[in-house]
Amino acid sequence: MDNRQALGSWLSGPRAAAEDAGVDFGYRGQQLGLPEEGPGSIARPGRRLGALAVDWALCMLIAYGLVTDGYDQATGNWALGILLVLSVLTVGTVGSTPGKRLFGLRVVSVRGGRLGLLRVALRSVLVCLAIPALIWDRDGRGLHDRLAGAVQVRV
Repeated sequence: MDNRQALGSWLSGPRAAAEDAGVDFGYRGQQLGLPEEGPGSIARPGRRLGALAVDWALCMLIAYGLVTDGYDQATGNWALGILLVLSVLTVGTVGSTPGKRLFGLRVVSVRGGRLGLLRVALRSVLVCLAIPALIWDRDGRGLHDRLAGAVQVRV
């Protein structure tokens, strides 16, 4: 292997290098038995981030208008608490937050069906911690979803 190939494999990342070596990773969600496209397929990162942005904006609006007198550090803290409660209540009952509903997403159990209340609470706490949600596996599931046995799918 010459220097250009070595540099090219380093720049494209380990997945591209493995694919060049003949490893077949399949599509996102294949290991979970989910379809590649359409309803029931793994939600893409852009939709998930958009849904989170809508949920956060909603929580900030509630915190700003109902809980505090003006915008300060306490507003963000209250918004985080409101996000936790919103997530537990809405994902635990209907399977999606208002932002997820707007973007056509739903949180379901890996085994199919609805998540139990304890797993919803665990997932919601991990989302509020932020770091677990930023660590993804090869299917694009965050660590918060893996630990809760959940997957976000398109509706």
